[in-house]
Amino acid sequence: MNQLPIPSFFEAKKVNEFWRVPYLQRTKEAREWKEKYKIASSTEDKTKIVLLLIDVQNTFCLPDFELFVAGESGNGAVEDNIRLCEFIYKNLGQITTIAPTMDTHTAMQIFHPIFWVDEKGNHPEAGITMISYEEVKQGRWKVNKNIANILNISAEKLENYALHYVKKVTEDSKYPLTIWPYHSMLGGIGHALVSAVEEALFFHNMVRNSQTQFELKGGNPLTENYSVFSPEVVEDHQGEKIAQKNTKFFNKILSFDKIIIAGQAKSHCVAWTVEDLLTEIQQKDPNLAKKVYLLEDCTSPVVVPDVIDFTDKADAAFQRFSEAGMHRVNSTDDMDNW
Repeated sequence: MNQLPIPSFFEAKKVNEFWRVPYLQRTKEAREWKEKYKIASSTEDKTKIVLLLIDVQNTFCLPDFELFVAGESGNGAVEDNIRLCEFIYKNLGQITTIAPTMDTHTAMQIFHPIFWVDEKGNHPEAGITMISYEEVKQGRWKVNKNIANILNISAEKLENYALHYVKKVTEDSKYPLTIWPYHSMLGGIGHALVSAVEEALFFHNMVRNSQTQFELKGGNPLTENYSVFSPEVVEDHQGEKIAQKNTKFFNKILSFDKIIIAGQAKSHCVAWTVEDLLTEIQQKDPNLAKKVYLLEDCTSPVVVPDVIDFTDKADAAFQRFSEAGMHRVNSTDDMDNW
């Protein structure tokens, strides 16, 4: 076992808070840590391991923020991130690269309230509104014409696209169009990584001489982008490209010998990212699924008591991934036995 101790500066009780990482102090401690435990630079790793972190951001991971993933315990994402930080510190010498995805939004996107209006000019209520194809077709919900001006698209074309989009996601996607609260807003505190996780990543940077590989997703105003590998819709109603699969990032991730995946939420962005990864793997070489490890105690499903519980759907997805060859593991497992 090559596990390291957890640095004394890590405080589990602060994982549910946001604060400024003391970079200079952590740089000094990282240098001492590297020397004390004789940790080699990541370039010397014989087995290249990437830790792919899905949307470990304040928006999803802190209780007072917009889309906190409570999980079955009611404190899911916080508990997940305590375990995640401990996993990173204990396995610092083995993790070659850490690649966090960053859900990244601006206000005027197709899944936010301001994009849509009813006949009275009211916007849909965030968090509880799902817009169906029939509702758009019948004029129950229409595109806010101000959005067309901002996107430099004619109102008619945007209306036609919106009808196409809602039909497409209803037929092909996972759920109908959900109107989400404003979240992961670019430039806002909700967009930032959880402070304790950011600190762990920075410490990994300094100890291993390994640059964190940030990957932004979700900035296209015309489509949702749950998976980092692919947006929900890639063509408009006229067959013109509006987005494309993230082939470059897929190839980067698949170049590693082992791929460890954690983050939020198990039932949504994690599941759909893994689903897209598996689809690409099966087209390329199904045996590549064996290099994927799902860190199951560092991810939680969306659960809203007395409203909705996606636990069973998340577990069913992970079982499907396992049957395809991926491994379901826990943060306390010895990586040497993987």
